Amino acid sequence: MRTEEAIRLVAAARTDADLFGTDAPARRYRELVGALHPDRLGAADPRVRAAASDALTTVTTRWRGTAAPAPVHLGDVADLHDHGDGRLLKVPRQPGDNDLMAREARALRRIAEHGDPRHLAYVPRLIDSYPVRDPATGAERLVNELATVPGLRSLAEVRRAYPTGVDPRDAAWMWRRLLVALGLAHRAGVVHGAVLPRHVLIEPDAHGLVLVDWCFSTEPGGLVPALVPGQEDFYPPEVVGKRPCGPGTDIALAARCMTWLMATRVPPELRAFAAGCQGPALSARPDDAWRLLRELDEVLDRLYGPRTFRPFTLNP
Repeated sequence: MRTEEAIRLVAAARTDADLFGTDAPARRYRELVGALHPDRLGAADPRVRAAASDALTTVTTRWRGTAAPAPVHLGDVADLHDHGDGRLLKVPRQPGDNDLMAREARALRRIAEHGDPRHLAYVPRLIDSYPVRDPATGAERLVNELATVPGLRSLAEVRRAYPTGVDPRDAAWMWRRLLVALGLAHRAGVVHGAVLPRHVLIEPDAHGLVLVDWCFSTEPGGLVPALVPGQEDFYPPEVVGKRPCGPGTDIALAARCMTWLMATRVPPELRAFAAGCQGPALSARPDDAWRLLRELDEVLDRLYGPRTFRPFTLNP
């Protein structure tokens, strides 16, 4: 879309539907921002630059109004808004958290580019990431537009439904799939950094799993930027001590999640397996999620025999 065309469209639009359309409003928004952005204009006539600036303010202000219905989920640093068509808009509550949103976008792009396509369903799909101006304050927030799967429930919800702990035979498929998600990310050079019960979502009926909230991600050897308040007991020492992290950081977090999920029902063999994933030194922990998955399968086979499908419900 050319700048002059975008200016005319904004001036003529009387409703949000006129401005953004109804079939693909987010795409229209991005087209308008791209056409009106000052970096696009170069040495344009000052009158054109002024008109484009005014039009851009109108676009971002009106998009903020139409793009953020009541949140469907309140996250650690951002709220998720259902924008229909399987899309969620993740909007940070504070502009100061834009850097965390950028971390998530960077991590999801890297996984999509370098991860095994067979396993990409284990992480959210980033549709786009773009700034939106707050009409009240003028502050810009970086919004991540994500593809979502309906019917997902967090491990925190699962534990509330099973206060004495989940049957280890059910926790087994969750643990296996969580290791697949971590193997996917680690091979792409991404450490999640916050594998917590609230960030591990499952599809109870189909036994699917999606690892969400990549805002705290880093690369191997990097630092996790922050701890999720109230979840400090889950983290291994290197995160709390602000030391370099690696795949073993995620593996320790995952093991902690799963023993927490099973509570008093953890069999000794799985408790020992989890302990081996949570040593105090990062260098002494497993760092290959795919190899660890094979080892977990061996433990599960000794405990329960060949794998069979067990229907799972959150209403015991």
